[in-house]
Amino acid sequence: MSEIDWKQAPKNAVWWAVDADSQAHWFLAPDVAAFTDFWFQESKPAPTFGFEGNWRESLTKRPNK
Repeated sequence: MSEIDWKQAPKNAVWWAVDADSQAHWFLAPDVAAFTDFWFQESKPAPTFGFEGNWRESLTKRPNK
């Protein structure tokens, strides 16, 4: 697996992954909608960092500081 440069990630990014179309994304911490009982999660485009493996195995959690 290639090395993920977390310095390039948004501050609230928790995960990085590649999808079946070889597009990489940062997955941000979920937001809880005020006065509701549901949450939503946003993703942003990310570099692929040279990832060439199986996309199903690309999900990478941000390391603890």
